[in-house]
Amino acid sequence: MSIKGALKQKTKNMIHSNHIYTSITVASFLESTIIPIPLEAILVPVMQARRERLWMIALMATIGCIIGAVFGYALGFFLFDMIGDWIIQTFSSPEQFEHVQQKMKREGFWFVMTLGIAPIPFQIAMLAAGATHYSIFSFLTATLIARSIRYFGLAAAVYYGGNKAEELIRQYKTKAIIVLTLIIVLLWWLTTQL
Repeated sequence: MSIKGALKQKTKNMIHSNHIYTSITVASFLESTIIPIPLEAILVPVMQARRERLWMIALMATIGCIIGAVFGYALGFFLFDMIGDWIIQTFSSPEQFEHVQQKMKREGFWFVMTLGIAPIPFQIAMLAAGATHYSIFSFLTATLIARSIRYFGLAAAVYYGGNKAEELIRQYKTKAIIVLTLIIVLLWWLTTQL
């Protein structure tokens, strides 16, 4: 069975499961820590099939990501010397990781916000935040805001778009990410001017 076929089957199983919230939380945790596959591929069909649980599904996806963010931060904070090279080689490159570390030191909160909204593997940001000993409170606050925007935004698209949500998301995803990123950059710039 192909990866796409396996993903469709897992999604069907999740839709009809009595453990839908646990499944969404675990899937979100895995997506934010180990499996760099966008969770939207699972969330949107599940949200469409279970509209009565739409907002709770978004909440559980956010919680799973926050748990994953704590895990990733802790890896960077406590174990970077032991496993950092392996993680960098798996999800990135040494040059990209160095760039991310410098961004964390200079722009921290706003950098995490940008990466949390964009469909970019979040693992490197978590590891860099921990490795640079960036404030865990600021890191988790930025992660919570960014991932809430992402997952509750999907829920809103399903709520208003119904069965056309996937088509709308596909059509406007890049534009929405660009607009949100520009808003975050503008807010970051405004805070530096105060």
